[in-house]
Amino acid sequence: MFQNRLTKMWKHYSKPARKQEITCFRFYDHDLPEFPFAIDYYDGAVHVSEYKRKHGMEEEEHMAWLAACKEVIAQVLAVPATEIFVKVRQRKEGKQGQYDKFDVAKQEKIVAEGGLKFIINLTDYLDTGLFLDHRITRQMVREAAKDKKVLNLFCYTGSFSVYAAAGGAAAVTSVDLSKTYINWAKRNMQFNKLYDDEKHEFIQADVMEVIEELPTEMYDLIICDPPTFSNSKRMDDTFDVQRDHVTLLKKLLKATKINGQIFFSNNYRKFQIDREAIPAFEVKDITGATTSFDFHGRLHRSCFLITK
Repeated sequence: MFQNRLTKMWKHYSKPARKQEITCFRFYDHDLPEFPFAIDYYDGAVHVSEYKRKHGMEEEEHMAWLAACKEVIAQVLAVPATEIFVKVRQRKEGKQGQYDKFDVAKQEKIVAEGGLKFIINLTDYLDTGLFLDHRITRQMVREAAKDKKVLNLFCYTGSFSVYAAAGGAAAVTSVDLSKTYINWAKRNMQFNKLYDDEKHEFIQADVMEVIEELPTEMYDLIICDPPTFSNSKRMDDTFDVQRDHVTLLKKLLKATKINGQIFFSNNYRKFQIDREAIPAFEVKDITGATTSFDFHGRLHRSCFLITK
């Protein structure tokens, strides 16, 4: 059953990927309840996330089942088993858990997207370092970035920053709490031969604290993809994207130049934006426009383009 479904999905998604010259894409996402995986193809390597659930198997039985599934994936894709990386993840809203490190040998790989190159890590963390669902959004940022001052908040591994720099941004500032991800973002920028220490600033800090200190009307373009929920010293102990998004966006709009734009996205499945409370010229839902072929009907994030 799994083999048949996988064969069908692989044929269905690999064809448009080849046509569009896309080498990294998702082709299976919990299609069968009995096989609760998200499976992504990264230019010859396969990243498999098993959603944690009560499967009723003993540990040895579960490991044997996983090995059998891995064998099926290798057979269908004609990929060596050594290039298939399996992880177990909790079903969580947002990006909680992305900082958790696995105790395994590090395996990095260089993949291409949009004529740029990115370092992914297939072993150490739940996520690889490149969120495939924002492929189109990154291209939109590149097209909008020419001669702009860009701020990338919660920058993760800096893929949006790289796209902005490739689009000719006048300056790019990237902010993240994690030293690991800030260094990763720098490496991505350097690997693409785009790094310029006069134009590109990388700040390791609590993003919520940085937002409090942003200068008025400094940026033309802001990218903000916050967690669904987090603790922060400078807010009322916690940040909840549904409860606090208006307050957050008001602060970002204050730091945005007239006619400047904010790309705002989050992974809360039930998110509802409060348009009336946001003092912007336009709040445009671009979720559909930023959903690529491999995430149609299986995307659980929203994305907005907010113009001051």
